[in-house]
Amino acid sequence: MREVLNRLLEWWNADQPVAMATVVATFKSAPRLPGAAMLVGPDGEAVGSVSGGCVEGAVYQLGEEVVASGAPVLQRYGVSDESAFAVGLTCGGILDVFVERVDRSSYPELGEIAADIEAQRPVAVATVVAHPDPARVGRRIVVRPEGAVITGTLGSDRMDDAVVDDVRGLLANGRSETLEYGPDGQRRGAGMRVFVSSYAPVPRMLVFGAIDFAAAVARVGSFLGYRVTVCDARGVFATATRFPSADEVVVDWPHRYLAAESAAGRIDGRTAICVLTHDPKFDVPLLEVALRLPEVAYIGAMGSRRTHDDRLKRLQEAGLTDEELTRLSSPIGLDLGARTPEETAISIAAEIIATTWGGAGHPLSHLTGPIHH
Repeated sequence: MREVLNRLLEWWNADQPVAMATVVATFKSAPRLPGAAMLVGPDGEAVGSVSGGCVEGAVYQLGEEVVASGAPVLQRYGVSDESAFAVGLTCGGILDVFVERVDRSSYPELGEIAADIEAQRPVAVATVVAHPDPARVGRRIVVRPEGAVITGTLGSDRMDDAVVDDVRGLLANGRSETLEYGPDGQRRGAGMRVFVSSYAPVPRMLVFGAIDFAAAVARVGSFLGYRVTVCDARGVFATATRFPSADEVVVDWPHRYLAAESAAGRIDGRTAICVLTHDPKFDVPLLEVALRLPEVAYIGAMGSRRTHDDRLKRLQEAGLTDEELTRLSSPIGLDLGARTPEETAISIAAEIIATTWGGAGHPLSHLTGPIHH
């Protein structure tokens, strides 16, 4: 919903009914991830996408029907259906799409959710998308971290307790997915499906070293949806003017800044750390901190083979274990034959993506099997 939220909020504020279609589950080589959303507006406008164009026409028509009836619908689209090619899902994937009517009466919590997302406060929405009792379908509960206010109910304390506990685990990792329970929230049952849409703060990319390569990495990181911080101890180089794509530019010793951010709880399992200084007085103390962090998505360090070997020796002398050193990607990036700062930034981004999703970095034309892991 995040990608269509601004337009949705405009219609919601005007109390104009909208159909919102959300991908709640994918199978095989599906084109979009769970959480991808499409709106059918009151004036017939389509906003967003659930399949990159494959089934939008069919979803649009279903959205119009749902706005008219007010009854939510869970619909599957895929090659297993006789009508698969008729609706256009020729990629070989399967999508479960939940379509619901959204207006101020059916979704009164939307304003608070939007405020949380805008303020970068973690929030998740758990919606019943399938249930033996049709009256339960479409119910939702808004979940926030431990100690924060929970809004709404799925129908019983047992259901709420089971779902809230699981949702908080997903929210901590910024994950959206469908969970299954018994009709009253039984963990070993079946029949009730709940889609959890998590809106965790935007993941961070920390770029250390105020050099030309850092400017290119900051641009690519911002394009990928990261909140980018550039940090360097040298104030003459670390300026907002030199790094306009960065969300913030910090003048501090890199290791001290990273340790402080970790202590403040602002580093998590989605954070990408790019060390571009290739100067031992900066990067060795920094990597001592980074490689000992409990949860980080990616740690990469720039440098030649000689620099890498010297860096490893210094880190071993500093007491880092072989297991800790295996977390380091160095020299940084995939082998794309990159030469310019921009090309190097793409190779770094490619390695981060491959690390995140388990990709091997090989040309897809050389592989067999599913495109999407």
